[in-house]
Amino acid sequence: MAVTKERKAELVAQYGANDKDSGSADVQVALLTERIKGLTEHMKQHPKDFHTRRGLLMLVGKRRRLLSYIKARDIEAYRTLIKSLGIRDNIQ
Repeated sequence: MAVTKERKAELVAQYGANDKDSGSADVQVALLTERIKGLTEHMKQHPKDFHTRRGLLMLVGKRRRLLSYIKARDIEAYRTLIKSLGIRDNIQ
């Protein structure tokens, strides 16, 4: 359910400017996407877990805000990011 230390390091290395770049918007979106995938699987098994549902919706909202920030700054970086993460383009 939680993102492991090794997986987090992989995502930072893949989407960050360097190995220590865990704060850039691209890395944050990648980490949020990984957490969202885990919580989505949890919700499939436990459909009445409303506390987790609220947390999942909050993570989706945070990822959406970060994606709109990236899209406003650099549209090409946004397109490559959503393509590599497998996210639909629904940000206005």
